[in-house]
Amino acid sequence: MSTKIRFLVLILASVVCLQTQAQEQETQGFVVDKIIAKVDNYILLKSELERAYQDYLTNGGSPSQEARCQYLAMLIRNKLMLAKAEIDSVVVLDAEVDLNTQNRMDMILAQSGRTADELEALYGKPLEQVRMELREQIREQMIVSKMEDEMTKGLAVTPAEVKRFFHKIPKDSLPYFSASVQVAQIVKIAEVSEVQQSKTIAELIDIRNKILAGEDFATVAKKYSDDPSVISNGGDMGWSSRGRMVPEYEAMAFKLKPKEISMPFKSAFGIHIMQLIERRGNEYNSRHILISPKPSQDDLNKATRYLDSIRTLVVNDSITFEKAAKEYSDDVETKGNGGYFSDREGGLNLTVDELDPIVFFKLDSMEIGAISEPITYRTDDGKDAVRILYYKARTPPHQASLEADWTKIQAATLNEKKDKILQRWFQKARMDVFINIDPAYDNCGILDERQ
Repeated sequence: MSTKIRFLVLILASVVCLQTQAQEQETQGFVVDKIIAKVDNYILLKSELERAYQDYLTNGGSPSQEARCQYLAMLIRNKLMLAKAEIDSVVVLDAEVDLNTQNRMDMILAQSGRTADELEALYGKPLEQVRMELREQIREQMIVSKMEDEMTKGLAVTPAEVKRFFHKIPKDSLPYFSASVQVAQIVKIAEVSEVQQSKTIAELIDIRNKILAGEDFATVAKKYSDDPSVISNGGDMGWSSRGRMVPEYEAMAFKLKPKEISMPFKSAFGIHIMQLIERRGNEYNSRHILISPKPSQDDLNKATRYLDSIRTLVVNDSITFEKAAKEYSDDVETKGNGGYFSDREGGLNLTVDELDPIVFFKLDSMEIGAISEPITYRTDDGKDAVRILYYKARTPPHQASLEADWTKIQAATLNEKKDKILQRWFQKARMDVFINIDPAYDNCGILDERQ
């Protein structure tokens, strides 16, 4: 098979490889590290290459030296983008980096099922050090993404280009895709009654009194707060500037006096109490305790009855499931898509690995075309909700085809087009910076003018 064809296969196979480095870092062993490339002041470590290559293998890629070289080329190109961004004064806002870092840390803490001490033992370093290292990785990722977006702005592919891309790949080299399903949902988040909210406010007032009586804020926060980051920060939010926090939180921060603890107040996340530690101009340092009011069984029953009535309308053909999802579902990510779950490319055929395991196991007891009875569950952001599922279709395991895998092939075609643009940029931009690659990787030919 020619180098060009092997590269097309690699691109198509890579489209279905979801990057899960944040989770895999918890389970993979450590690589004996060394610097394998330098791009101006930026270095590339062997562990970075091995992690990217292992992600590719874990998600179904075939072992090959060519694949390893392609990932090395991509990582060096990313480092070059960072160097050029520095020269061209391309920056990302610290507030955006901090927000993304906090979100990533919250996800790691929530999904790990471990205590802060256990995570520190796993990483072999304090969580604050993990946060700072993660922050730098995220900052670099955001800069690279900004550079790539600028260079490929408005890029698209035509149906003819998709077909040409696909037909260039020999049939015996097409990737084999696992079984996939099409499934949609209509979600109703249980509305918390005033009674439940009043109970939460009373609980927070009692917690506030404990702190005023001398109990340690961080200790109390770790015991009661629903904010996942409390495991590592004890409720301390650090310094923030205007516009970073939700309006209600920010307004309270500029209302309080230093060391003062607020009475309970509401935001989209739940109900808080906050202590203002210090304020300097438009910046403030604060800590908080958050409790999200829990719906009662009556609240959940009300949501169940609501969805049951919608299900009856769909079953009786009074409205389509897709239209009902757009009009009545509370799930923002799926309602605009007629309720359907989708992959990163917008395709509706999801494999087992891409589908929520709870949804997958429910489908196992359903027939194709069926609509489930209302099911209680908890959303990704921790809200109690009810949903009904529509099991529309199932595609058996198969080799890639235009008919069954159009969105994946379309994404692969676009990736190839982007890669050509970025490679041309690399050949031009590499003249402006110093690049040195470990001779052990000379066989990859990354600095070859023909690449």
